[in-house]
Amino acid sequence: MENPLVSVLLASYNHEAYIEASVRSVMSQKGVSFELIVIDDGSRDSSPEILEKLAQELGFVYKHRENKGVMATLSELIGLAKGTFFCTFASDDMMPMGRLKAQADYLMAHPEKIACFGQIVKMDKDGNRALMPDPRYLHSIPEVSFEEFFLGKKELHGCTEMIRLEEFKANGGYDQEFPFEDFPLWLSMLEKYGSLPVLSTVCCYYREHGKNMSLDNTLMYGTFIRVLERYQSHPLYKKALNIWKSHWFSRLAYSDPKEALKRFPELASFSLPFFKRFLKLFVPSIFLKY
Repeated sequence: MENPLVSVLLASYNHEAYIEASVRSVMSQKGVSFELIVIDDGSRDSSPEILEKLAQELGFVYKHRENKGVMATLSELIGLAKGTFFCTFASDDMMPMGRLKAQADYLMAHPEKIACFGQIVKMDKDGNRALMPDPRYLHSIPEVSFEEFFLGKKELHGCTEMIRLEEFKANGGYDQEFPFEDFPLWLSMLEKYGSLPVLSTVCCYYREHGKNMSLDNTLMYGTFIRVLERYQSHPLYKKALNIWKSHWFSRLAYSDPKEALKRFPELASFSLPFFKRFLKLFVPSIFLKY
């Protein structure tokens, strides 16, 4: 397609059990012109063979090459995109029908907004979906401000993004310093463009299968802390740092109490957010709601 309205950018890596469902869910979108571009980042399973067959059948752009990592792959995908808007998509998730049209319609009607976000419904490894969207992101409707995101009061899910491509490129694209793209990008966009809208539209069936990057607490929260360091001059920096450290401790207290105790000197603070989460260490995990 010469001039698609939306570019869907999919980085594939070792998701042979899920990649076909992911691709077909994108290619089933209606009501908006779009292109799908897939790069397989050196998968060691049968993903490349599956994608080759799907590309021949469905007619999307597909490239397979050696492993370079997620950030290099996303930047390469951006370089291939031709849409007015783009969204990235994971090779283990599925896209609900109507997602691309709903978000493209919103951005067409709101030219002052650089991006918009939406909702997720969690899905297990077998494709069984939750009955309702994740309440963490429903709480973010109708918009999220820099302060709310900085202090962890509201959240944005990276699987629900749609962003104006040219503005994104003009601002330097993805930050290669960090191992994943969304947290530093959202902070940068919020600081520069102001509050970002969050729609009620379900934009992703988010698959949880035990190998999601978000389950790596050290990688995820360690990166958050590094990103926050860029905002040390902000008057809310110390408060934000304590809050995000308390979130990290909370995750560990739930999943790995020994590691939580090991990191106590690093993560502890004389703050209410930390004190509330410290108590998790003394509650059996069966009674904790994550």
